[in-house]
Amino acid sequence: MKEKILCAAIWYKDFDNKEVPHQPNNINKGIVVCGWRHGSIIALTKAMTGLRSVTFAEDAIGESEQGFLTSKNRFIDRKEAHDLFIKNGGIPEFKELYSEDLY
Repeated sequence: MKEKILCAAIWYKDFDNKEVPHQPNNINKGIVVCGWRHGSIIALTKAMTGLRSVTFAEDAIGESEQGFLTSKNRFIDRKEAHDLFIKNGGIPEFKELYSEDLY
C-alpha cells in the first residue's frame, strides 16, 4: 500500500504524565494530536489541557514538533512530509509541507 499523508499533527514531546495508547508506530514518548490544520490542533490542545503550545512559559506544554500523520501510522516532520507529498505527485510551494498545501 502506498503511504499517504492523512492529516496535520503535532507531537507534544514533553507531555508524559501518563502512557497514551494508540500513538503512531514511531512515537515512544509524549503524545501526538491530529487535526485538520495545525492551528486547530493548537486550539484543541489549549481547550483540553489549559496549556499553550509553547516550550517555555508557566502555562507551556513543552517541546513540540509540527508534522503530519501518514496512512502507515507514522508521525513525520514537515520536511519528510514535503518529500512524501512530492513522491505522490504533489507540488508544494515551499521546502516544508504545510497543511494548507494538502486541502
